[in-house]
Amino acid sequence: MRRSQGRAVYDEPFVTVRAETVVHAPLVIPADLPPGSWQYRYIKRGLDIAGALLMLAICLVPGILIAIAILLTSPYPVFYSELRIGRFGAPFRIWKFRSMRPHGPHRVHEGVVLHWRMDKRRHDPRVTTIGGFLRRWSLDEVPQVINILRGEMSLIGPRPIVKAETYHYKHLLGYYLAATPGLSGLWQVSGRSDLDYASRARLDADYVENWSLAGDFKILLQTIPAVLGRVGAR
Repeated sequence: MRRSQGRAVYDEPFVTVRAETVVHAPLVIPADLPPGSWQYRYIKRGLDIAGALLMLAICLVPGILIAIAILLTSPYPVFYSELRIGRFGAPFRIWKFRSMRPHGPHRVHEGVVLHWRMDKRRHDPRVTTIGGFLRRWSLDEVPQVINILRGEMSLIGPRPIVKAETYHYKHLLGYYLAATPGLSGLWQVSGRSDLDYASRARLDADYVENWSLAGDFKILLQTIPAVLGRVGAR
């Protein structure tokens, strides 16, 4: 391994990681994972663009109604953005419909916030009434079609995590960093928030290690009943 301008650079192909964006070592990404294939880079990307444009057309009117509902029931803003860790450790801003109170008496210690984030089975007092509805039906995630069109996310992949969460992936972090984060993924269709974090990390590693277009299509089909059935949605 060599270092260049604050970045950890591995000599093998497909293994460059921005060291300053992650908390936990090692940062080794296996060089022979399926996300290194041309199918992943080109076909998956083409399907992501087509799917995101279709979602944008379908969700335009409902999205406007959601924005109005947020404005009428709680203070601005309509959207919420946050830095997440993307492929190869590159940070990006994820976009959501705001489901929490942005200010006020519910400002708490960062460690408590991380605990709520990692264990969504616990009640989070920051969530608004309309926000709870949006979360149960996964509607707060709709603005992420913009992230998909920008190439920061994919339709299917590991859910994007914040910097502090990288520590909890431990030796499986390299698998997460190898793939483009997704709007949906194996974790979402396997129980979502009903699972503990160790199970989530293992599912992400399994998805990346065994990635295929057929597998993405299967997860996409499973996402529909998972969302409608509100499986693990909180």
